[in-house]
Amino acid sequence: MNRIFKYVIAVVLLFALLIGVFLVLSYAPDKSVSELAQRWAQPPSQFISIAGMQVHVRDEGPRNDPEPIVLIHGTGDSLHTWDGWVDDLKSQHRVIRFDLPAFGLTGPEPNDNYTIEHYAEFIVAVLAALKIEKSVLVGNSLGGYIAWATTVLHPNKVTKLVLVDASGYPYAAKSVPLAFKLARTPIIKDLIKNILPRSLIESSLKNVYGNPELVTDQLVDRYFDLATREGNRRALTLRFKQTIAGPLINRLGEISVPTLILWGEKDNLIPLIFAKKFNNDIASSKLVTFKELGHLPHEEDPDATVRELKVFISQ
Repeated sequence: MNRIFKYVIAVVLLFALLIGVFLVLSYAPDKSVSELAQRWAQPPSQFISIAGMQVHVRDEGPRNDPEPIVLIHGTGDSLHTWDGWVDDLKSQHRVIRFDLPAFGLTGPEPNDNYTIEHYAEFIVAVLAALKIEKSVLVGNSLGGYIAWATTVLHPNKVTKLVLVDASGYPYAAKSVPLAFKLARTPIIKDLIKNILPRSLIESSLKNVYGNPELVTDQLVDRYFDLATREGNRRALTLRFKQTIAGPLINRLGEISVPTLILWGEKDNLIPLIFAKKFNNDIASSKLVTFKELGHLPHEEDPDATVRELKVFISQ
């Protein structure tokens, strides 16, 4: 019995040691904007004051473009997700992108308001600050939800709409990135507020890519760094609670602007069936799918996806 007791104690101590090593190696405290900006806010980045926030913005291309293209990223992402598209578009189009409240270098909304209606108001405020009357609104995932909600609530601000694996319908995902699961779990999210294993970010990215081999170390670095922006992890948990899917779905039929729906067929977070729902519910829409791409088709294969956008906006 004494030998068994010693064995159990040894196992417990070893387990505690392993947990301790894991916590030390995974310790990732919040980082300041000034620290992160050195790498992630190089020119042409700028910060503009909107609704009590210093919003991280990139505004590129010819200023005389009458209908700028506005790109809105998704949950856990940043304006950098559109790099490939912007490199292709900016020679001929004014292209605007920014970090949404709760994400990137913009960080938390001062009043912790992350409802879809408030996000739509934020988009309108950004457009006003940049003196843009109308734009082509493009959004991926949460950004897609924000884009079509803005079109419903402020139709005079949008000339064309592009939804890239957009959210907004209530649904159960085939596969949810582990990082999202943890952010939604009340006890765990508090315990790990300063713990963020880089491997968690990597596995979550591979989960949403059609081809996980395309997830590079540099890509993981970007998502990891910007997740540690002060306040972002807490804001993410609030975002999941407040940005509820469903309340505006019955108004999709009000969208009358030309709409392009781009979707990765290997999207396990928001499956292809929802692309077809958008296509059915928005009368003036066209659906284009990509067989080998996942939830971030614009990032995974910017060349193939931006080609469809360029055809659409030229019509």
